Amino acid sequence: MNYPEAKEKKSTSKIVHELDSLFKPKSIAIIGASSKELSIGNVILKNLVHFGYTGKIYPINPKEPEVRGIKAYPTIFDVPDNIDLAHVIIPSKFVPQIIEDCGKKGIKSVIINSAGFSEMGEEGKALQKAFLAKAKEYGVRIFGPNCQGIINCDPEYNAYCDFTFTFPKPGSISIVALSGGVGAFIMQSLFDLEIGMRMYASNGNACDISISDVVNYYGEDEGTKAIILYTEGFHNPKEFLEVAKVVAKKKPILAMKAGRTEAGAQAAASHTGSLAGVDIATELIFEKAGILAFNNEEEMCQVAMAFSTQPIPKGNRVGIITNTGGPAVIATDELVSAGLVLPPLSDKAKNILKTTLLPEATIGNPIDVVATGGGTHFRSALDVLMNEETIDSIYINFVTAPFTDTDEVARQIVEVNKMKKKPIVCNFMTNLSMERYQVTTKIMKEGGVPCYAFPTTAAKALGALYKYHKVRSRNIGEAKVFKEVDKEKAKKIIQSGSSPSGRSGWVFLSSDKVYTLLSAYGIPVADWRLVDDVEKTVKAATEIGFPVVIKADAESLVHKSDLGGVAVNIKNADEVRAVVENMKRKFGPSSGSSPSGRSGGVADLKFFVQKFLPGGKELVAGVSAQRGLEPLVMFGLGGIYVEVLKDVVFKIAPVTELEAKEMLSSIKASKLLDGVRGEKGIHKESVIEIIQRLSQLVIDFPEIQEMDLNPIMAFVDKAFVVDARIKVQ
Repeated sequence: MNYPEAKEKKSTSKIVHELDSLFKPKSIAIIGASSKELSIGNVILKNLVHFGYTGKIYPINPKEPEVRGIKAYPTIFDVPDNIDLAHVIIPSKFVPQIIEDCGKKGIKSVIINSAGFSEMGEEGKALQKAFLAKAKEYGVRIFGPNCQGIINCDPEYNAYCDFTFTFPKPGSISIVALSGGVGAFIMQSLFDLEIGMRMYASNGNACDISISDVVNYYGEDEGTKAIILYTEGFHNPKEFLEVAKVVAKKKPILAMKAGRTEAGAQAAASHTGSLAGVDIATELIFEKAGILAFNNEEEMCQVAMAFSTQPIPKGNRVGIITNTGGPAVIATDELVSAGLVLPPLSDKAKNILKTTLLPEATIGNPIDVVATGGGTHFRSALDVLMNEETIDSIYINFVTAPFTDTDEVARQIVEVNKMKKKPIVCNFMTNLSMERYQVTTKIMKEGGVPCYAFPTTAAKALGALYKYHKVRSRNIGEAKVFKEVDKEKAKKIIQSGSSPSGRSGWVFLSSDKVYTLLSAYGIPVADWRLVDDVEKTVKAATEIGFPVVIKADAESLVHKSDLGGVAVNIKNADEVRAVVENMKRKFGPSSGSSPSGRSGGVADLKFFVQKFLPGGKELVAGVSAQRGLEPLVMFGLGGIYVEVLKDVVFKIAPVTELEAKEMLSSIKASKLLDGVRGEKGIHKESVIEIIQRLSQLVIDFPEIQEMDLNPIMAFVDKAFVVDARIKVQ
């Protein structure tokens, strides 16, 4: 996977202005145009002509007077007119010079279809770096290299600057895909579904113009109603998140990312790091930005059909019209699972339907007009639901019964659909081998009614419309900033760290530093002391108050409980002495071996004494740093079960109060936090504040790579951290 180079942050208006020459070119040069059939330089020219490109085309070929009947020029300098966009289809070694020539000619955008750059090793990287330097010098924006190109289906341009083979009709769905193969497949899928397309972009190595830039551009394009995104990763995830948050408020983004398998997290030293997995950051980016995420490309394309034609519902209340029973039951199950509800009809609505529907019809929600119901019956049901204040969207099951005028039913559905008052989706069940029903189908599709062959598919599409309503109207608020924190003390602790552990680049903080750091940010911890001999341990335990917990403490002791380095519920001084002596024999310098297997034991062995707090709910919170993104904050069921049950959730920092509340309510064991079978619930406000303070700490100090607060003991009136580990850069 190749990612874009870092680039300066630009305003939305500037990016839109710069990319107009890419997506709305009035003239195109094809550098490497060829008379050889099936060559890229020939196919792109052929596609432009076939698609009816409205601008001027300038083939560049030093040996041919014309290509495909169009006058060719030896160089771009021989072209007498201005050029907006250039395709580059030449060997990679010549590209840096060509980009300089394009800059001198005043060309503002270049699509590099050629391969042989960063994807090919060090030599290719050097060539890519060289042409990027030239592009920056002359203000040229680069799309690619090693890419397909772009398509703009707006009849004003008809710019098919691409070597693919699908010629879509104009529409309102715009696609951006890092993988050209997947992008072409999505484009073909929309074409097969008879969904029009607005724009298409597949940017290959994406060395300059990024997915973020394209999404930003689509967000400002009035003709784009919805965006489909396919990616395999983000070079700058923070930039994408900021762009997508703005765009997703204006129009839906339907996204899919490859590479969701569980691998690569095994080296993480903390519970939080290992539980985060491979792809959790992308999922959380989608969630925080309000992007609709899909694991199935077919479902994503099917849902796009609804977004391309329907308004967004104002709520989750759906009315169902059907002329057959079973599919309505299947649809109801799927709709309810998507969070929609079927409210009862008003008395006024029922009275209207009693006089307009057949005597056998079912008056309710669903409204069953029965198989013999015709156009007037469907229309009456539609009008009633459109006028019901308690209905936000309409789901139709329409089977083309042989004893009804199905064309008239279709015309009535289309008439109501054109009002765009409320979204309509249709489970359209028919036999396309019969010419009669082909006409009915044509009426429905040309009328902009999203039709699906299966009730579940149609219900999922309506569920996605409602989900977008939720994410668009959701306001997570701003993260709280706690004033009463000692940032200077925290800074000194993190900078001091511990001595290097042999693992390159990071260290674990000692226990005293961990708890002092947490206290500096107001995160409540159980009372503690760190001492280095038996009698000091007894004194510390007495000051804290029995019962206590004693932990062997040293940099090399990471999983203390697994090694026998933790003793709980110590009730008196004699037990303290016995425990400490046992730990000295097991881990001390004279023990003969260290926990890691090296001889000599633990030279820096100390004893961490802490108040024992039994009876609370064991929870976990944690942090995992991410490349190019703010850290992930974790919450879940803690203690020894955290890795077994894996009942945890993540959010991207900074975490707001609303997001912290959502974390508590979204774990599987959330009901345990409320109290069950006579048990009292926990003090949620304390846990929510711990999550928020933890979030502020890791935002302030990105040096923190991983952190586990496990367990947090939560009681009916308070919560305390009783064990913690922090790994810093």
